[in-house]
Amino acid sequence: MLALFETLFDIIRLKKGPDAIPYSWALCLIAMTLWLASGLVATILTDGMTDQHFLVGTFTGVVALACYAGILVTDGRIPRLLQTMTAILGCGAVINFLLIAADVFLSAFLGARISGLAALLLLLWSIVVKGHIISRAIDRKLLAGIVAATAVFALQLYLYLLLKPAAAVTA
Repeated sequence: MLALFETLFDIIRLKKGPDAIPYSWALCLIAMTLWLASGLVATILTDGMTDQHFLVGTFTGVVALACYAGILVTDGRIPRLLQTMTAILGCGAVINFLLIAADVFLSAFLGARISGLAALLLLLWSIVVKGHIISRAIDRKLLAGIVAATAVFALQLYLYLLLKPAAAVTA
């Protein structure tokens, strides 16, 4: 398990690609579980988030995975699909947990503005990471992957805003 996290951190730092992850359904299931857990933890710890936010976020995440899978299938890279999905889910989970830490700890010690800035930078970095994963999976330049990841992120944001989860009512 430690080796998986080391590999995910290497991918997040753009030092390795999805090919560094073993072809394993079990690892993909672990990555998916971590990804869902990070969404649940974020929902629980973030003020104003409800179960609707979690469901809409999960839905838009699944749409993004389908888009990335479509890119690989269209490019004829089906054998790389499992490793790529594992990398996207695993790196997404790690970045989500870093976002949670930034929100909880940075806002407590440095304020909401610094926490918000850190969250924005992590979110932008996650687009670069996903672009890196896709570019390595389809053997293209990083810029092509970043363009694809940006388009997928824009679609996710559009769907999220379209479905607009209701804000939590606090008494």
